Amino acid sequence: MRVVSLLLLMMMVLARPVHAAQAERVVLFLGDSLTAGQGVEPEEAYPRLLGEMLARDGIANVRVVNGGVSGSTTASGLSRLRWYDKIHPSVLFLALGANDGLRGLAVAEMEKNLSETIAAAKERGMGVILAGMELPPNYGLDYVDAFRRMYRQLAAQHGATLLPFLLEGVGGVAALNQADGIHPNAEGHRHIARHVYPALKGYLEATAKGAARP
Repeated sequence: MRVVSLLLLMMMVLARPVHAAQAERVVLFLGDSLTAGQGVEPEEAYPRLLGEMLARDGIANVRVVNGGVSGSTTASGLSRLRWYDKIHPSVLFLALGANDGLRGLAVAEMEKNLSETIAAAKERGMGVILAGMELPPNYGLDYVDAFRRMYRQLAAQHGATLLPFLLEGVGGVAALNQADGIHPNAEGHRHIARHVYPALKGYLEATAKGAARP
């Protein structure tokens, strides 16, 4: 009887890691150099900081994957999403479009690229948080307004959670950016993490309770 009890106990202990792995949710951050953390250490980039914040607050079984690639545009979104199929992300944090805007690319083409990426994520059962961007006024008010509206329209069309401006409180603030005035420094990434955190935490908590995905 004692041998049987010990065997049952060992089976229960060995089964726990398997159960935890099955319950793990992967949050994929798909972005450009702002997400990759260009100019700062990997552990200082905002996706890594968000992972630490979630762990600190007891949001269990969540793994953050930083899929940021410097220089990337919306055109790469769909293919890069497919590349991550093997890790089965649960949530897509989509932060692309800054490089398109700075190059003055057609808003209609950006919208098409992002729409295809979001639709593909939804087809895979992923929740989507869409991070918008803003452009400086010297790109022309018509272009700047169309660029801004694009994110709102995409979020409404696909039922995605919208974070209107990824760099809220950071963009244009010299003390929070590197010398190029474009890429956040370590303190800037901390600001971004604090800005993003409520939306990400709220989504993960809601879906953990069985609420509908955004």
